[in-house]
Amino acid sequence: MNACDKCAIVMLTLGDELAAEVFKHLNAHEVKQISSAMVNIAGFTHDQMSVVLEDFSRDSGEYAALSLNTNDYLRNVLVKALGEERAASLLEDLLDTHQGTNGIETLNFMEPQAVYDLIRDEHPQIIATILVHLKRNQAADVLGKFDDKERNDIMLRIATFGGVQPAALQELTEVLNNLLHGQNLKRSKMGGVRPAAEILNLMKSQQEEAAIDAVREFDGELAQKIIDEMFLFENLVEVDDRSIQQILQEIESETLLVALKGANEALRDKFFRNMSRRQADLMAEDLASRGPLRLSQVEAQQKAVLLVVRRLAEAGDILIGSSDDAYV
Repeated sequence: MNACDKCAIVMLTLGDELAAEVFKHLNAHEVKQISSAMVNIAGFTHDQMSVVLEDFSRDSGEYAALSLNTNDYLRNVLVKALGEERAASLLEDLLDTHQGTNGIETLNFMEPQAVYDLIRDEHPQIIATILVHLKRNQAADVLGKFDDKERNDIMLRIATFGGVQPAALQELTEVLNNLLHGQNLKRSKMGGVRPAAEILNLMKSQQEEAAIDAVREFDGELAQKIIDEMFLFENLVEVDDRSIQQILQEIESETLLVALKGANEALRDKFFRNMSRRQADLMAEDLASRGPLRLSQVEAQQKAVLLVVRRLAEAGDILIGSSDDAYV
């Protein structure tokens, strides 16, 4: 039993309010480690836990009984410490890992620069394999750290990625210093045109265009497939009104305001029609009075909206695309 395991046992005695306060003082990696240990708490005997708590009690006084429903307890703690969305994502990753799935999600909790520093000297095919397994926004941020030539090479490999065998994922585990857990996996189907398009959706426009051009030089048909698969901010004009209303409930007014600064009239009207009259009038006034904004600011907020759109679409809450040609 290591120090992290002992910490997990103690955390389960604190109550969710106090445990959440403790989590707020830890970095993302420490939260991940302790939460993982809490999920796996059933691997320890009652006697082992008693010894840990007795040691702790000598310094901190009496302790409460351990909660038996650790998943519910852990969820309450994480929600209070991290918020509903981050907590749900982290808990899902933890439980998936506990059930023997791929642990590459650990990299999603690292800063993009740290991930880049970890993988930048690896072969481009290894980098591509790692990126297709990351969340799309994280993959886009990491990919953006590479120079143009490297980035375009990696994007081409992502677009043509055909999957990876468990043995290869095991080798990748060693490359990432045991951050990945590739055993007991079926052949991955995570690469290909769709992830390439999703990652490009979240990259800066100049990087996006350069990557598509690089793929086009290699295979024009493949490049067109990626373009066809991409869902751009301007494509929101084709989304049904009910979905637009759902999107509006999930994004901040300031985010939408900046995003619409770079939108055409048709798209602006699409959003205005799905607001109350008062909201639409206020938004129109704010757009007219807001001074010029940097293109990078506008694009960043458009990407933020697209992240929400993708999350809602994957959850089945909205449909993006027409009924004959839906994106999901």
